[in-house]
Amino acid sequence: MDWSGSDIVEVVPGKVSGVPLIKNTRVPADTVLESAELGESPGDIAFNYDLCVEDVRALLEYANHRLTGASSR
Repeated sequence: MDWSGSDIVEVVPGKVSGVPLIKNTRVPADTVLESAELGESPGDIAFNYDLCVEDVRALLEYANHRLTGASSR
């Protein structure tokens, strides 16, 4: 997924091989998305990866917007 428009995701060259991460963490954004696709709740994801639940929700909302926007074109 293209995370370039997300305020919650950053890419830092040399940090976790430059993959998109939740800001100020080492948690890949795609890992959070995959966890949600497997049925984990935002609260469970936040707990499992030591994240703020609001950050998880914001990431999932961004991903949902990107995916639904892309499919309606």
